[in-house]
Amino acid sequence: MNPGREELRIGAGAGFWGDSPDGPAQLVRQGDIHYLVLDYLAEITLSIMARAMERHPQAGYATDFVTHVIAPLAKELVSKGVKVVANAGGCNPLACQQALERELARQGIALKVAAVTGDDVLGEVRAAAGTWREMWSGEPLPERMATANAYLGAFPIARALAAGADIVITGRCADSALVLGPLVHEFGWSPTDWNLLAAGSLAGHVIECGVQATGGYATDWKATAKDWADMGFPIAVCRRDGSFTVTKPAQTGGRVDVDVISEQVTYETGDPQNYVLPDVVCDLSQVRVEQVGPDQVRVSGARGKPCTPTYKVSVTAPEGYRCLATMMVRGIDAAAKARAMGEAILARCRRMFDQNGWADFAETSVEILGAEESYGPHAATRAWREVVLKVAARHTEAAALELFSREIFPSATAMAPGISGIFGGRPKVQPVMRLYSVLLPRSSAQVRVHVGEHVLDDVAGPPASAWAALPARQAPPVTADAPATRAAPDGTRTVRLIDLAYARSGDKGDASNIAVIARKPEYLPVIAAQLTAERVADHLRHLAEGPVTRFDWPGLNAFNFLIERALGGGGVASLRYDPQGKSHAQMLLEAPLHVPATWSIEIP
Repeated sequence: MNPGREELRIGAGAGFWGDSPDGPAQLVRQGDIHYLVLDYLAEITLSIMARAMERHPQAGYATDFVTHVIAPLAKELVSKGVKVVANAGGCNPLACQQALERELARQGIALKVAAVTGDDVLGEVRAAAGTWREMWSGEPLPERMATANAYLGAFPIARALAAGADIVITGRCADSALVLGPLVHEFGWSPTDWNLLAAGSLAGHVIECGVQATGGYATDWKATAKDWADMGFPIAVCRRDGSFTVTKPAQTGGRVDVDVISEQVTYETGDPQNYVLPDVVCDLSQVRVEQVGPDQVRVSGARGKPCTPTYKVSVTAPEGYRCLATMMVRGIDAAAKARAMGEAILARCRRMFDQNGWADFAETSVEILGAEESYGPHAATRAWREVVLKVAARHTEAAALELFSREIFPSATAMAPGISGIFGGRPKVQPVMRLYSVLLPRSSAQVRVHVGEHVLDDVAGPPASAWAALPARQAPPVTADAPATRAAPDGTRTVRLIDLAYARSGDKGDASNIAVIARKPEYLPVIAAQLTAERVADHLRHLAEGPVTRFDWPGLNAFNFLIERALGGGGVASLRYDPQGKSHAQMLLEAPLHVPATWSIEIP
């Protein structure tokens, strides 16, 4: 704890494994930050790291964290006094720690490195697999599992910092915990300061995806297009009372304003009254965002409730193999040609499978990219002359998909004219890892902090007496009814949802969420009355197999729609070209709504 510091500047330099190393360098050199945090782990990333670790026991972590981030910045971290927290440890935090210590020793730099372990709970999950069910679908867990990692919280990170660590490496933890950990350490927040923990978690949630908090991925993208070559990375300026302001380094591109931050608050969420994290259950329903200066937005209003008795655990399990190929198709009736080609390739492979004694494909997918097939009944209708054929398949045997891969490009001479774009070589056959989510009792995870020769077990966290069960969701899910005709009532005219709102979509497993935020408070009643859960379920019925729930978000003049079974399995288990629902908000923003004819609406 630093009793004299009232304000902490935390910069987020990476939103995923593979983000630009320019972000950390920008924040260290231009951001005047105290802490640099880096988020490397998406839900499926650990399965990729686990496969690497199987081949090489000292692999399984984000190697570029060592080589492309810390190595070139180490001297500046020392001179500027910047500490680093990153979940770059992946499946192997200790190997990442050792690699980093070797690099620092090579440079003659004395920075203390700590590693947090205990998120790997594969043994515990395997031991009880027969009694557990997937938390969303109710399915039993498979016998074969590759990884099982619990989302740990902020207190192990705070403990590592209290032990003198300059760099803290974790495996799987809540993304927001990377920011909350330094706040707990610096400000001395206790494990039951629920409102403070919620506020600090929200700060982490807003900046965890890097430049999404500075205008990247925003609905009104034209406002930042000129800056995309030099986007500023976000900084949360956090105070001891839990309040914080989001900004970015001066003279960098992008924008920090109310609509950008509002969108980011809603990203990858469900019920805003019950946003569940390891350290606290956040009520974000009354969060307010306020412009307080150029590229400065104050965020307030988060409330906290006791944490639950369980950790969420992401389990990945092998489920065969997949292969995905694309090629350009041009000419008259291009979409029809491409569709016929995709179906013929699959039929040809099935005939050859029979000859080899192989079973049929486990799943196939043909999408005609450019013909708006993903829009389903909302696609525009005209004669397409240029499309991309995507044909993908899943099978239990890798050899079957190797045959599929070989049979893609012979279509260039055997089928329709106008084929191009086949110069990238044969598509690769990849293992499929399906994601399962389960809840693990907190006592089953043995969390430890490794600092030098010492292993610390006294990792503080909320006491068992403070845990509480999660409240029930605030709204019932619905499914689509038969499509209804929506004629414009007298005295109204038709506009698009994007004229009244901005929106953000994200994913969690096989679920998609779309947050819809009114551009003006007076638009909210119109959106509320017409954009019901039933309407959204109807609009996306060609993509979503599960129910839709609409949650009110009054603090942001918004609604959040949780759409279940919407991603074809999600992650690398999906054969869709958009397995993360990135385009779902864009599709919904074209939904027609009726507004009073007298309204003057500025079209974005």
